[in-house]
Parts: sequence; C-alpha cells; structure tokens
Amino acid sequence: MKRLGVTANCEKADAASALSRVRSTAAALGLELVVCDDTARRLRGARRTTPALFGRRIDALLALGGDGTMLRAVRLLAGADVPLMGVNLGSLGFLTSVAEEDLEQAVRALAAGSCRQSLRSVALARLRRGRKTLGAYRALNDVVIGWGGSSRVVTLQLRIGGEEVGRFVCDGLIVSTPTGSTGHMLSAGGPMVHPEAPVFAINPICPHTLAHRPLVVPDSTRIEIVVERSTKRQLFVIDGQDHHEILEGDRVEITRARTPVRLLHLPGYSYFALLRQKLHLRGSTV
Repeated sequence: MKRLGVTANCEKADAASALSRVRSTAAALGLELVVCDDTARRLRGARRTTPALFGRRIDALLALGGDGTMLRAVRLLAGADVPLMGVNLGSLGFLTSVAEEDLEQAVRALAAGSCRQSLRSVALARLRRGRKTLGAYRALNDVVIGWGGSSRVVTLQLRIGGEEVGRFVCDGLIVSTPTGSTGHMLSAGGPMVHPEAPVFAINPICPHTLAHRPLVVPDSTRIEIVVERSTKRQLFVIDGQDHHEILEGDRVEITRARTPVRLLHLPGYSYFALLRQKLHLRGSTV
C-alpha cells in the first residue's frame, strides 16, 4: 500500500491530535496521504482530490470518528473496491473497531498488509415512482421507510422474491444488512445477525398486530415495499444519512449490491468480544 485515504469527523475533540499522529506515522512509513473533504483543513501536506476520483486514487481508507464517519466513508467510496478501517474517537463504535490508542499500530498494519478483513454485504435500494426510477442508493447498515410530520400510521405491502408476505399497518419498516442489525434494527426488537451472514433482516416499526416477528431472509432474494396508504409525509432513509420523501404508491426494491464493503481490523479482533464490550452481552449467571 502506497496511498492512504483519510477522512475524519473534525468536530471530535481529539480529531486534530489523531490526524497529526496519522501524518507522523505515515511519513515514517513512506505513505502518501490523500483527502477529498474538509479533513484537508486539519491534515497539512496531504494530497487533495475530488470525491468523484477519491476511490481511484487510494489503496485503503482510514476513517477517524464514530460509526457515522464510517457510513460517510462508505458513501465517499461510492462502490469502489477499497478496504476501509475505522478508528473510534467516540464512545460506542461498532464499525470503528480500532481504539484511539492503537492508531499508530493501525497505520503500520495497513502499510504491512497484516489486517484482518471482513466482507460486509451492502443493500442496493431503488426508489421507483410509476415507471420511473428516482434513484439507487447503497446502504451498509439499513434502509428505513417511515417517520414524517405526524404520528399517523401507514400501510405498507411487503413482497419477498415476488411473493406477497403481508400488509402492515405500522409506523414504518426497516430492512437491515447484518452489519446494521445492531443499530436501528436492534432498537426496534430485531435480531442480532453475524455481520458476515448472507442475509437481510426485515422488521416493521410498531405494527398493529401481535402476530408479527422480525424476518431473516437470504440476501439473494429481492425485497419490495409498496406504500399502499399514507396520510402523512414519509421519509425513505439510507443509513441514517440520505433521506428522500416517499409518496403513496411509491415502491422500494432492495437487492444485494454487487460490491461489498471490505472492513479491515487489527489482528485479534473478535465480533463476539465487541458484543460483550459494547452491548454487555452475557450468558446465564449461576
């Protein structure tokens, strides 16, 4: 690796110090640093490029911040097959698996190619209105339909693999990748899914039924959600980052994107240790 992309949440209190440490370590290793956003203001000497070319100009991407920074980093890559590592400058951090004190070790591991790789599936969501496709969006965590300007419910029809599953009178609906299962999906009562499992999880938000449970389906199937009835403004939200208004009669089609995200971790990383640390997951106590 010769060219290391860097993006940071410069609002974090430790961002300036962390970027200085990255610059010093990269210089000692002979790495060229590349930026395409406001990180350039805090990272002197880095090569600047445009967001459109960013994924082609780097061999790996280092994101400094929290999980929101990681999701923004995935958007910056725009589907480019570039590995991504996150350094946690916050508190929770499921995607940012490297602790701040291990920052220099992370840069050295990137340079040496000694990181552990985890392939994460990405959802590709297409928003359709009649015969028109209004947009196609990549989601590492989840796609959510819901919210709006009032507490009124909506009616959503769910189809999986072309077969109708049911109609849900609810506040909205979440379709999550395995990576996103410990986010909004978990808060809504959904399952925790191993991040490398080839599945999607589906969960209506506050459905008017006692019979429904979250669904886990193969990510090789196509998921369709149709807004059958709505008396309020609704939002179609991707990874909690992008949002668009969705109208009655619109439909969302979700499939697995061709290019996954390659997350990098330091040697010794354990997903289950992360669950124990962050969510206090425990077995029974005697």
